[in-house]
Amino acid sequence: MRIQEIRVFSSEELKKQLDEAYRELFNLRFRLATRQLVNYQEIRNVRKRIARIKTIIRERALLEEG
Repeated sequence: MRIQEIRVFSSEELKKQLDEAYRELFNLRFRLATRQLVNYQEIRNVRKRIARIKTIIRERALLEEG
């Protein structure tokens, strides 16, 4: 998911997306531990998506303060 696509979401939708991404990361880590994960790149992609979402949330919080 690109940063432009994330910026379109409202704050509530961003929180839902973040929760969903954390759940997906948990499942990927579980699959990694049980040797069922085939594509290791998925973990990296989900971590990047989480970072992007958190960045947008922080940007919005800073804009509200200032």
